[in-house]
Amino acid sequence: MALAPNVYDAEPIPEAARTEIERLLQSGDLFRYTAPKDAPVSLLEREFADFMGSKYAVAVSSCSAALFLSLKALDLPPGARVLIPAFTFAAVPSAIIHADCQPVLAEVGKNYRLDMGDFAAKLNDDIAAVIVSHMRGHTSDMDAIMALCAARDIPVIEDAAHSLGTLWHGQKIGTIGKIGCFSFQSYKLLNAGEGGILITDDADLAARAIIMSGAYEHNWKKHHGLQNSFARWQNKLPLYNLRLQNLSAAVIRPQLAEIERRVTDGRANHDYVAGQLNCSPWLDVPHALGPETRAPDSIQFNLVDFDTDDEAIAFQQEAAARGVAVQVFGLSQDNARAFWNWQFIPGPMPDLPKTRQMLMRACDTRLPARLTRPDLDFIAGVLIEAAQAVKDEPRAYGT
Repeated sequence: MALAPNVYDAEPIPEAARTEIERLLQSGDLFRYTAPKDAPVSLLEREFADFMGSKYAVAVSSCSAALFLSLKALDLPPGARVLIPAFTFAAVPSAIIHADCQPVLAEVGKNYRLDMGDFAAKLNDDIAAVIVSHMRGHTSDMDAIMALCAARDIPVIEDAAHSLGTLWHGQKIGTIGKIGCFSFQSYKLLNAGEGGILITDDADLAARAIIMSGAYEHNWKKHHGLQNSFARWQNKLPLYNLRLQNLSAAVIRPQLAEIERRVTDGRANHDYVAGQLNCSPWLDVPHALGPETRAPDSIQFNLVDFDTDDEAIAFQQEAAARGVAVQVFGLSQDNARAFWNWQFIPGPMPDLPKTRQMLMRACDTRLPARLTRPDLDFIAGVLIEAAQAVKDEPRAYGT
């Protein structure tokens, strides 16, 4: 019997990173502002901005920090209402709360994307900003979102933590809104364990984010091209000390050259498994939207005609017994992606029946780009067999 593939380990860190880390350890030069110029973090910011085609990049301690700084850089008033998809990670509404703002949740459909009718209805004059979470790499209708927000002059922040390498009409996700935020956490395309970065073409927003990230006194002078904006904000903004450090940058920089390969392999793997799963009457992988070119490193699918929660739980158990871990978002205890667990949001929990229904049958399985065809066949086969086992066998559920 074939062994289940290891879907948890990340790809090896390139040797160039090991060399640079050894140099940094020998020098002890780990703080981004110690060097007069060309510290690893500064080089990463320039290289990432160049790769994305953006003017400015600010490397920080996490994508959550990038989202928080984006909101603070927009200078939103306390209590400002920020519209987000109800399917996202808890860090997104948490960043909004941290920025003294109020999350407003919009419905998400069975394809894991914003329900545009509900989004348009909630995008009223009380909304000060929008964060679009491209959750698990699934892109909502950015044409409609940007048009609706432009009509009301509402800034859009893209939470692209899962979407590095994704395209919309050929344009890189993260460059469509006013600010794009990315993650370097271990399960993301670029792995530093932790870390994040924000990008923008707006000089004033970049300068505000840099100072608030922790460019105290005149360390902002080590960021090029923003001197006039920096001088304007000297001593007028709080410091949150959310900087990235040089060791993390040293780990990330050699991986930039791997993005294209990882995206290509990840997409091929996803589409190969999706093709098999969609042949089962019990499983459904939603298709990409027309303008979207995905960059997935996991696969999400819906359980079809699983009428009870017990059936869905039984599917998880059957897959696990065969060696494949599956998470049903709404049935995993205290899942940070289930909106009803965000009890830190002030006020009553909204009624979001479409999102709730989706989460109770939406499944998540890791699918790293490094997997081989036999690995993919094993995973797809287990998922299909597990669904078939549940639907074929009569069970006394709940006993």
